[in-house]
Amino acid sequence: MKGFKFKLQKLLDIRMDKEEQCKVVFQTAQNEKKLTEDTLNNFKNQYVKYREPKREDSIIEKKIKNNYLNILNIRIRDTEVELKEKEEVVEERRIELITTQVERKTVEILKDKRKDEFIKMQDKLEQNFIDELALYSYIRKLERR
Repeated sequence: MKGFKFKLQKLLDIRMDKEEQCKVVFQTAQNEKKLTEDTLNNFKNQYVKYREPKREDSIIEKKIKNNYLNILNIRIRDTEVELKEKEEVVEERRIELITTQVERKTVEILKDKRKDEFIKMQDKLEQNFIDELALYSYIRKLERR
């Protein structure tokens, strides 16, 4: 009996490598999105922290805070736009990953089916061999009598 050899193994290996690369790219996109979310939350927290004027602040301090709040507001809007772009990129990467997984699974299913066929064929050959041995053994017993 010889072992099972899948003729499309190289294709399966290529698809597995491609899937791994897509996983890395997807993870990177998710990390970038997470950093952008953290930055946005940081800006919002800073805005909340400084938006209430204090009575003891001088006019200059109030103007400085107001300018800072305006800059924070601009940064928040810019970061929200950037976050939406990153979310779109993450979704694109997710679709690519799902596609590569489907491609890999398709070849794996084919491999499993071929392996099952191979095993069934080997089992059938083995059973035929055993049946022949049993038949020869039976014939020898008849001849000895």
